[in-house]
Amino acid sequence: MAELNHECGVAAIYHLSGRGRSPICTDDGPRRISRLLPRMLLDIQNRGQLAAGMSTFDPDRPGLLKTRRDVGTVTEVFRLNHRAKAENLMKSLAGRAAIGHVRYATCGKDDRNYAQPFERKHIHKRKWFSFCFNGQLANYSLLKQKLLADGDHHLTLDTDTEIFLHEFARLLSANHGRLEWIDVLRQATAGFDGAYSLALLTAEGEMIVARDPMGNKPMCYIHEGPLFAAASESVALLNLGFEADQIKSLPPGHAIIVDPETGFRMEQFAPPQEPKHCFFEWVYFANVASTLDDRSVYLTRTNLGRELATAERALGRIPLDDPDTIIVPVPDTSKAAADSMAYELSIPCREGLIRNRYAGRTFIEGGRARKAKAAAKYTPLREVLKGKRVILVEDSIVRSTTMNALLDRIRDVGGAKEIHVRVACPPIVAPCFYGIDMSTIDQLIAPKYFSLDGELTEESQQRLADDLGADSLQYLPVEALARAIDLPQSQLCQACVTGKYPTPIGQHLYQIACDNRGSRIDNQRTYEQLAHAVGVT
Repeated sequence: MAELNHECGVAAIYHLSGRGRSPICTDDGPRRISRLLPRMLLDIQNRGQLAAGMSTFDPDRPGLLKTRRDVGTVTEVFRLNHRAKAENLMKSLAGRAAIGHVRYATCGKDDRNYAQPFERKHIHKRKWFSFCFNGQLANYSLLKQKLLADGDHHLTLDTDTEIFLHEFARLLSANHGRLEWIDVLRQATAGFDGAYSLALLTAEGEMIVARDPMGNKPMCYIHEGPLFAAASESVALLNLGFEADQIKSLPPGHAIIVDPETGFRMEQFAPPQEPKHCFFEWVYFANVASTLDDRSVYLTRTNLGRELATAERALGRIPLDDPDTIIVPVPDTSKAAADSMAYELSIPCREGLIRNRYAGRTFIEGGRARKAKAAAKYTPLREVLKGKRVILVEDSIVRSTTMNALLDRIRDVGGAKEIHVRVACPPIVAPCFYGIDMSTIDQLIAPKYFSLDGELTEESQQRLADDLGADSLQYLPVEALARAIDLPQSQLCQACVTGKYPTPIGQHLYQIACDNRGSRIDNQRTYEQLAHAVGVT
């Protein structure tokens, strides 16, 4: 799964005036509560390393809103490894409210213009706001076409974030009275098809945090006395010093509004519907220390390990009582599942692969590029692997760009005599149109071996094992996901493993992707074809 990337994470914090002082405050006090925002972003850095940014609000500053955003990690953007420079930045960005963002691109280019938050300045404080979001609009191309149809509008960037920004601005400008922000959100998102969680901050000091009607993207929050904080994952709030039982998940289709005068309130902005939570959050994306929608990420992954153990016993292919049989996780997110599988089967779980945590994004070229990239990420330990029958536990196999090379290194460098790959997830047979970096079928390895309904057979799994260079390979079935997460299948988005999408546009895009299969049409072209597919001219 090292070849798969999420798109972003969101964080927000607000300390209301005149309501006492929260013990979470630093020595700088409530008016500089923004100093905590980079720490929150560090805790969700796993959700995106391409860019980072934050916007702050200070009513006593001429620039009521101030934004810093750039390409790079949180540490790089806010100079956290340079005390004096970081301190100067935090002083210049000081405020009693802040929103922040970490980004990995699913659309748009990797330059600072695409870094979030996006700030829209205006002479009217009501219409001056900053905004960031996590997710993707499946009908982005339709919304873009509609916005540009009259010839009076112009988009400078190729990103759905700009659609959000302009829809909000358009509604504020079109209304001659004072339109409440909850109504702006309600009207703007009524035409959205997709998944999102968002944070918005206005020059009047109003903050809005919202979650899409499906609850596909996570959003957690805490409200204690004068302090409100929210983040894509609970770990960011836990590490601020809050107790786990204080942290709640924002209900789907709801928004929290924090007003400097009236305080905190929650309102529903979209019609209720059955949730469709993204299962990948628990399987791979979220920090293992997070709890999302009352389901622990760690416990879910241990449940997946138990599912693997049950399947292994039933398969009966590997001698489980042989001292040469060991279980090895692919670092890092497979470890909980591997540990659990090993415990259930009474087999040693060994760290046979050491991850190079400082490799970062590599750009290695040349004839040995594939092996060089794998070598940059993982070093096999010969002392652990030599002569062993290795059960290699992986989260998922998406594109297989590194798996072949990794298996070769486990044999050649590690000296393993057998490698049996066990995948704690079903085959990924369909693209994601809700924010995960996979939008064409041809990008995926599984559809080449399995039918698009994800049906697993011994023959198809062995063919993939042979091509990857493994002795055997086994996936988990789709129904194992709901058991592991402890949610009904009807409340999970499993489109990428079933081809059944929770929104109409998502299903349209999938049909286009199926029609384009084998044609080498990229994901951007898939979205461009959407208007024709749904009969929009």
